[in-house]
Amino acid sequence: MTAAQSKLYSDDVSLIVVLLDTNPFFWAASTSGNLPFSNFLNQVIPFLNSLLLLNQHNQVVLIATGVNSCDYIYDSAEAGGRNSIDAANVAAISSTILNRLENFVTKDARLAKGSDKAAAGGNGISSLLSGSLSIALCYIQRVFRSGARHPEPRILCLQGSPDGPEQYVAVMNAIFSAQRSMVPIDSCIVGPQHSAFLQQASYITGGVYLKPQHLDGLFQYLAAVFASDLQSRSFLRLPKPVGVDFRASCFCHKKTIDMGYVCSVCLSIFCKHQKMCSTCGSDLNQSPPDSTRVSRS
Repeated sequence: MTAAQSKLYSDDVSLIVVLLDTNPFFWAASTSGNLPFSNFLNQVIPFLNSLLLLNQHNQVVLIATGVNSCDYIYDSAEAGGRNSIDAANVAAISSTILNRLENFVTKDARLAKGSDKAAAGGNGISSLLSGSLSIALCYIQRVFRSGARHPEPRILCLQGSPDGPEQYVAVMNAIFSAQRSMVPIDSCIVGPQHSAFLQQASYITGGVYLKPQHLDGLFQYLAAVFASDLQSRSFLRLPKPVGVDFRASCFCHKKTIDMGYVCSVCLSIFCKHQKMCSTCGSDLNQSPPDSTRVSRS
């Protein structure tokens, strides 16, 4: 694979891969809140259209993040080519996105009915963020290999669901892959709580993390913060997070922990001292438990 430093980017041309959280459990619990799913889409879809109208060579890819699956919803490169995007076919683009989102949500909800997540119920069920990040990075790698020059890529996560500790390893692998490929991960949180995963993702990859205070003006936040290309960001004063939650999830119970034990061989993290590492099989009885205990706070 070509080194990231040798890639030739087209000036002011962006490839924005948007990861849209469609978790039905989260949005069903939000119907009585300030931002139902329909209102959320009414602000996100105009933002996607504005990205295409800002530059005729911009490319937008929309990936839906469900509870049990992820899938491509829209790719402007396959919808007639980037050069054909103008105000005349904005309505057609919006209709295509809505129809495909409806089909995806119906399919994902059908898969979720027989799963353990559906039996648990509640709005604490996480979406498949690790899967959508992996799909986005695979798409970007395909663009990297398509030619010498290409749009400058970035990932924008529109997330409402809480983090899933069981996805910690997969999400961190995706974050480090994005960092190696010099792909910023931007994060916009529309849920009630911050996302430690996306705080770390934006911090490590040099992206922007934002949790809007007023969701009824979500389009203004998206347009003001995430619409500008990476070249223009150096001239803008973008929001910076007050702090980053660097806590990890243990490999044994998949829970977020403040203190834990680390395997000295494979760096697996456990909330309790283990006689043997469940990841690499190393014997952990050779040293006292307190000697390997570390703080992740």
